[in-house]
Amino acid sequence: MSVRRLDPIQPEAFEFSPENLSWAKQIIAKYPEGRQASAVISLLWRAQEQSGGWLPEPAIRYVADLLSMAYIRVLEVATFYTMFNLSPVGRYYVQLCGTTPCWLRGADDLKAVCRKEIGEPGHVTADGLFSWQEVECLGACTNAPMVQINADFYEDLDAESLTKVLDELRGGKMPKPGPQNGRINSAPLGGPNTLQDPNLYNGNYRKVWAGESLGNGDDQAPIKKAKPASVQTGERKPKGAPRGTDASKADEERREVGNVPAGASTPPGAAPQAGSAPGSDSKQ
Repeated sequence: MSVRRLDPIQPEAFEFSPENLSWAKQIIAKYPEGRQASAVISLLWRAQEQSGGWLPEPAIRYVADLLSMAYIRVLEVATFYTMFNLSPVGRYYVQLCGTTPCWLRGADDLKAVCRKEIGEPGHVTADGLFSWQEVECLGACTNAPMVQINADFYEDLDAESLTKVLDELRGGKMPKPGPQNGRINSAPLGGPNTLQDPNLYNGNYRKVWAGESLGNGDDQAPIKKAKPASVQTGERKPKGAPRGTDASKADEERREVGNVPAGASTPPGAAPQAGSAPGSDSKQ
């Protein structure tokens, strides 16, 4: 992971707005006494939102004071998680996924568009509208390649469609998030191609399951409800001898094992010889 440092140009101070301060106190109150530090990520995230998408150093100290934490501990959190931007970003912050699925499907073409339309990674355009950064997987691999702009995903992109999205944002419009090639969510291109029988969804197959006909010329054979064969009714024969019927046979086998000729050793686990006392030596 690359070294993450605070921006050299910082504001003089930071404090939550009254609304955000009230929200922060509610979040802190959720944790037991002595565990308020658990709210650090939530508070840093809200501080970043209030600062226009980046986390200035005074905001880090402000959150540390709210949580009674050492400054260095909060700085460790802010510099570890890449969700926190340590330098100013554009009004529209473009996070471009460059991980393998997106790269294989054309992420390099999207990078070229960002360099042309915005500049190098981390650069904020002169009008303050755009900045971009390459990031790791954003979890939309089925719809690769994709970018996240602020809180929205734009998927199934190519150079032309990404340029169009940026142009609409530049013109004050809000392009529709999601796939940009006509795909519906993550369904196959052109629409679903399995489970298309309307009877699956309109309840008609309840009739089939009940043994009735659909009456549309495309009937499925009624499903015959079977019941397991029963020994009591004589529909099936029991496997093996009934329990307890082989007791006499077991006794005979026991007696045969017990009748060991004099002088022979008793097999392990066999019954004692007739007439021998418990614990006596069978070889005598």
